[in-house]
Amino acid sequence: MVDITSLHNRKVDIIGTGNVGASIAYALTIRNLAREIVLIDKITERAAGEALDIQHGIPYMGISSVRAGDYSDCADCDLVVITAGRNRNVGETRLDLARDNVGIIESVVASIKPYFNRGVILMVANPVDVLTYRCTDLMGLPDGRVFGTGNILDSSRLVRLVSDYTGLNTEMIKASIVGEHGDGQIPIWSSLSIAGVPIKEYCASVGLKWNSSIRIDMENKVRGLGAEIIKGKGKTHYGIATCVCYIADAILNQRLTIAPVTSVLQGEYGVSDVSLSVPSIIGVNGIDRRLEEHWSDFEFERFLGSAENIKSFLERL
Repeated sequence: MVDITSLHNRKVDIIGTGNVGASIAYALTIRNLAREIVLIDKITERAAGEALDIQHGIPYMGISSVRAGDYSDCADCDLVVITAGRNRNVGETRLDLARDNVGIIESVVASIKPYFNRGVILMVANPVDVLTYRCTDLMGLPDGRVFGTGNILDSSRLVRLVSDYTGLNTEMIKASIVGEHGDGQIPIWSSLSIAGVPIKEYCASVGLKWNSSIRIDMENKVRGLGAEIIKGKGKTHYGIATCVCYIADAILNQRLTIAPVTSVLQGEYGVSDVSLSVPSIIGVNGIDRRLEEHWSDFEFERFLGSAENIKSFLERL
């Protein structure tokens, strides 16, 4: 495997140009995060149309080269973003998608492998934990080169809810959700802080209530927001597009960041051989390290339960 730091050229391939893939391409363009963005889709006309639409924007709003391509463009790529897969329907969980989307991902990976020679693969399609695990197994790359967006969007939603509750800017709030990206997600309340101050201490100092009922309400809201958005507009895509930009910035601009993303654990928290979200250091090589934080006993037990649930599902699958 070639050392990717020696060939860094900020090239991004996006596989799947539905609403999610197109929104990611557009967001990357207006943020000027990539020099070259290649859109790959089984419907080539759609990829070409999305590329033209994005490229026709006002130049000073983004100067990336955006074009349609094919799997041969996965060569010499810094970041391959996989969004291919069918969407979640109303009333479905992310795991309900698994049987259809695992087959799609197996086909995608088979098409990538003949050309992929460097870079990082980011899984966005759902159920992201299951698909990240399968993609990791099939690609056979060094640990960390394949990972998924996991709970970065859920964590962002929790930050927004806490921001609304406290009336503070989101930049002051640090919060993370770990475990499965789905019903088994776990907010780490024990480390949630406001400008470095534990939230319980902050709320007490300003006269705000902070108790289990408030936490349970927020947790339930975060868990249900994806389904609520799908019920309202049929799909979600803007939120995850900004999350991918955040990750892409770390990879393309070699700007280390920490986020709760999903990858195959190698014994962290006593768990291995399953892909789950934990706080991870992200850089040019993908995941540089998974962090082992000090959680409460209750949070840790919930995490272990989430791991067992995904493992059981993988065995059935």
